[in-house]
Amino acid sequence: MPVDIKIEQHKTDVLVLGSGGAGLFGALHAKAANPDLEVTVAVKGLLGKCGCTRMVQGGYNVALAPGDSVERHFMDTVEGGKWINRQDLAWTLVEQAQVRIRELENELGCFFDRNPDGTVHQKAFAGQTFDRTVHKGDLTGIEIINRLAEQVWARDIKRMEDHRAVALIPAKDGSRIAGVLMIDMRAGIFRMVRAQSVLLATGGGPTMYKYHTPSGDKTCDGMAMGIRLGLTLRDMEMVQFHPTGLIAGEDTRITGTIIEEGLRGAGGYLLDGNGERFMHKYDERGERATRDIVSRGMFQEMRTGTIAKHGGLYITMKHLDPTMVKKNFKGMVERCGDCGFDLVSGNVEVVPTAHYMMGGIVFEPDCKTEIPGLYAAGEDTGGVHGANRLGGNGVANSTVFGGIAGDTIARETTPGAPLVEPDQSAIDEAIQLCCKPLNRPPAQIDQVRTKLWDHMWEDAGIFRDAESLARAKATLDDLDGELDTIGVADTNLAYNLTWHDWINLKNLILVSRSVVAAATAREDSRGAHFRADFPDVRDLENSTYTVVRMKDDKITLGTEPVDFTIVKPGETLIDETAA
Repeated sequence: MPVDIKIEQHKTDVLVLGSGGAGLFGALHAKAANPDLEVTVAVKGLLGKCGCTRMVQGGYNVALAPGDSVERHFMDTVEGGKWINRQDLAWTLVEQAQVRIRELENELGCFFDRNPDGTVHQKAFAGQTFDRTVHKGDLTGIEIINRLAEQVWARDIKRMEDHRAVALIPAKDGSRIAGVLMIDMRAGIFRMVRAQSVLLATGGGPTMYKYHTPSGDKTCDGMAMGIRLGLTLRDMEMVQFHPTGLIAGEDTRITGTIIEEGLRGAGGYLLDGNGERFMHKYDERGERATRDIVSRGMFQEMRTGTIAKHGGLYITMKHLDPTMVKKNFKGMVERCGDCGFDLVSGNVEVVPTAHYMMGGIVFEPDCKTEIPGLYAAGEDTGGVHGANRLGGNGVANSTVFGGIAGDTIARETTPGAPLVEPDQSAIDEAIQLCCKPLNRPPAQIDQVRTKLWDHMWEDAGIFRDAESLARAKATLDDLDGELDTIGVADTNLAYNLTWHDWINLKNLILVSRSVVAAATAREDSRGAHFRADFPDVRDLENSTYTVVRMKDDKITLGTEPVDFTIVKPGETLIDETAA
């Protein structure tokens, strides 16, 4: 270990990892319910300026309008999830979304778009039987995060910005969580933060794929820390690809960022390289089918070679009212214009892009995990969405369960109570892993990232089979070994971005191994997981979900039966005869 490695100590009652919708709601609810708690939010970047909630364009699904209902929203969610959702989690989502949307408006000050009569406007999103997506134009996430961040800044909530979590540290006796080992990125030092309660809300971020929507700082850190601690992850094969990621060439990071789903909901067309519509060949709903179906349809069209300039396809709104497009999708019009595309009267090149991890850490409806004192919410968790997340259910998931986590933490945490002794061997092991590249001669790391992107896209992406998954597993093993031979300059660890790139890739490769293992185990096709060698959805009544664990650096797989606690396949909660 380099001699200049420094470790500082810090204490707090509650430590929240992440400053998206889940983390900020968790912090606010914990502080509101128990004001004497010292609550600290630690974030990899700047609070309010990073994370995926801020990037949400489309909106927030919630049953508000006459004709809609919690039951209808629930059925859309479990049918979209192909019946592997944990149903009590899905029910909590749709029921509490009604509470949280009013909290966002009435207590936090969010302004959402309105109808002429003053009611909240709700737009169409794919895969739903009712137009229930609340929004602020096409910049909904910015509205939510700005208001949440304002409230955090206005309260006595501590902040640790530019701090990345690298390991969840158990108690010396193994009885509960003791805290989190972090790196202060500004100073280049380690900081052991001891806490009674820890909320894991770092978000997902499938940036292991060639085309991806999240920013580069999103590298599945929470899932990687969880699996190293011994937590169980479920549904890891379920990686969602958003159908319409902007493609502007190989040399710009804007490639992969979303062209929002509301465009298709409003009547936008997908076109092949010759300007012809094609989605009718894959689903009777056409462009308004669920994300998994549209992404597969697009990928199949791309394989035919009838593609656009950069290898993608097109989305167009030119057949629609231009005034409506400019008004309702102002942010999208401007983003496309920045890249040389005319969304109003032309064609915009798009490609399916890795967007969201439906799988994640197993947790309970009150956000507890199997480790006492450790809670989880948002995209770090699995079970809510099943095999396919409906657009608009993501930010609802984060805010609903973030608030619940904060309430649970407030009940179970005592201000100023003694902290348990951390397991020093776990701290030493985590530091040793992080410092591994600091003991080696510097080398180029970009080649590992590029190989990871390409192989995950080709072998474990939208289409998979036994042969491709075997290739992916072998490649990931090779890349993990190759990464362990790469060193970075360690003369100055403050903002040493190459060092953090190395840690990012270590986490992404580990989570990718989990994805490939789960995808290999599931020998049927469900939602986002499509096995070309097992293309059928089979035996819904006896559905199982995958579970992934790690022991002695080896991924272990299992399956568990889905418990249909509310409704079974073939049944419905919707009364079709009701007025």
